[in-house]
Amino acid sequence: MTEQRHAALGIHPIAADEDGGHDDLPRRRQIVRSTRIAVLVVLALLAIGAARTVYVRTANARALEAGTAERATQYVKTALPQTAGSGQTLALPGTLQGFTQSPISARASGYLKRWTKDIGSRVEKGELLAEIETPEIDQQLSQAIAARQQAAAALELAKSTVARWEGLRKKDVVSQQDLDERRGALAQATANLAAADANVQRLRQTEGFKRVLAPFAGVITRRNVDVGDLIDAGAGNGGRSLFQLAQTDPLRVYINVPQAYAQLVKEGQPVVVTQSELRGQSFKGQVARTSGAIDASTRMMQVEVALPNRDGVLLPGAYVQVSLPLTPSRALTIPANALLFRAEGTRVAVVDAEGKVRLRGISLGRNYGETVEVIDGITAADRLVLNPSDSLAEGDVVTVAKEPA
Repeated sequence: MTEQRHAALGIHPIAADEDGGHDDLPRRRQIVRSTRIAVLVVLALLAIGAARTVYVRTANARALEAGTAERATQYVKTALPQTAGSGQTLALPGTLQGFTQSPISARASGYLKRWTKDIGSRVEKGELLAEIETPEIDQQLSQAIAARQQAAAALELAKSTVARWEGLRKKDVVSQQDLDERRGALAQATANLAAADANVQRLRQTEGFKRVLAPFAGVITRRNVDVGDLIDAGAGNGGRSLFQLAQTDPLRVYINVPQAYAQLVKEGQPVVVTQSELRGQSFKGQVARTSGAIDASTRMMQVEVALPNRDGVLLPGAYVQVSLPLTPSRALTIPANALLFRAEGTRVAVVDAEGKVRLRGISLGRNYGETVEVIDGITAADRLVLNPSDSLAEGDVVTVAKEPA
């Protein structure tokens, strides 16, 4: 039996030596056993290696598939439309002007005798600003007075003549025609005297313009003449005015409101005026009046703002910013970076409950800079995609990215 088992295993017994000894048999069996163990270990290692290779390849395939799916997923950020809780403040540039400002010109020609007020001087209404020497007007007035005296003397003579001729007519010494002629001469003398009186009155009023007076209270902002300058009536010196007078309390500010906001500006509406040189200071005024029409060339409406200036801090001619609070609108506002500009018009990308993109056309209203007003096309519950890519299309499936905690 032992020999048959050995033959089946391919082990052939070694014949005994001449002496019939079997001393090498245990050693041979030990070698066979070690060989078997080595073969089994090698086979086990090969099996483990093959299993590991299959596992790694399977894991890599799954990771690659998951990575591909992850990269194919579009992550987007969304925002909901908002309703404006407060109105927008519209900032517009403007230039301060005196509430009343006017060039002061002379009504009488002559030479400047003296001036009494210089630039920066505050004057009251009726206060003397300058005096003009008017020798020609003085001579004309003297001549007009003399002519008036002549007319008065002629009138007295005509009256006495008519009285005498009326007495003669009663005695039928003169004809009625002669009496009518004398009465006509009396009427003419009366008219001549009236004309002479009017001329004297005119020249006296003109002579009164030798004293240049302030027509209203204000500040002298410019003086264009000096002593000895030739003054032309109505044109100042060489076509210029004598003085520039401005009323500095209150002040006026004219601003041009774009057509999109014109309907929101009303008379009496409060405004805030600031000047960059006066940091930390603001001045309250109100809309005094509007032009009530849009300028066809600029598409703007002119608005006048009245601004108190009791302390005289603000100076006419200064450049200022006028902050005009507007009435809040009921329309929805969305971030400006949610807009998609396509060939078919302005669109927004809305994510529905299934995570699919729906492109909707919208009608825009006012532009607030970071946000825009939407008149039609969306609701307050729509989730809008922020910064949508140009490749985003209708029906795309997206994943809304969660905001970090």
